[in-house]
Amino acid sequence: MQRKRVLPLAALLLCAPALAGTVPAAAASQAVPASGPARPLRILLTNDDGYNAPGIRLAFAWLTAAGHDVTIVAPLTNQSGAGTKGSNAPTIAVRHPEPKVWAVDGSPGDSVTFGLSEVFEGKAPDLVVSGTNYGPNVAALATHSGTVGGAVAGLEAGIPAIALSTGGVAAPDPVTTINAMGPTLDFAVKLIDRLRTRAGSGRLLPEGVGLNVNFPVIGADGKGVPAGVATTFQDPQPVLKSDFTDAGDGTWKVGVKVDLRTPARGGDVEAVGAGKIAISPINADWNTGPLDLAVARALLAGLRP
Repeated sequence: MQRKRVLPLAALLLCAPALAGTVPAAAASQAVPASGPARPLRILLTNDDGYNAPGIRLAFAWLTAAGHDVTIVAPLTNQSGAGTKGSNAPTIAVRHPEPKVWAVDGSPGDSVTFGLSEVFEGKAPDLVVSGTNYGPNVAALATHSGTVGGAVAGLEAGIPAIALSTGGVAAPDPVTTINAMGPTLDFAVKLIDRLRTRAGSGRLLPEGVGLNVNFPVIGADGKGVPAGVATTFQDPQPVLKSDFTDAGDGTWKVGVKVDLRTPARGGDVEAVGAGKIAISPINADWNTGPLDLAVARALLAGLRP
């Protein structure tokens, strides 16, 4: 069932000439763009690949060059697949290895929570950006994604949030995916500037709504231009299929493969598969849409303890 709230944002994101079809094919190794918006934003930047991963370091460079005040508050180690995990330990280790960089020995959610509580204490950031992730976060991948989890932690605190991911639906190739991170961040700068311009002095996004952005890898070198921008919903398919083999010693070998099904029409898998940038509105809870709620009420009518 399609439950994502896309209509309020469709006019903002769909068929936007400043966004669709104009992404420069910049390689990750090239110089970052130098233009900046009129109103710089204070951005908390996190991820799930670790504070020193290529994607977050490129994001820091691109967003800073665009004129924003960016601070990295991200996991100390790789936390891919951590989802919305939050630590309940009595202590947490935090390093401050360099100016504007904090490394939290925990999940993306822990990192954002620490950042909002301590690093940005007294003055919340304008935006939480999580990524850019190495690989896609579409369909069920988004449900379990630490990248998306970091954005959700921002939304839970009332901060507008964007999750950024780079990659096709198939297994990511290291060189092409990293090459595509430059174009991903070129687009992210445009997207954030679009939101900033539309918002004026107000919120960048509606209350409780974030964006899950998936940028496809285009071309053999990853530097191609996407076919456009699509406002999508999260495809309900699982994408990955696990296989377990008994090793006979009390352990099981785990194998995972991509098991794509027919994409849902209008979903993120369909868009990325067509070479388009998929932008799915997300929120910080798992409530379904009005139609799903009506169906549930009908199913449960008359039920008593």
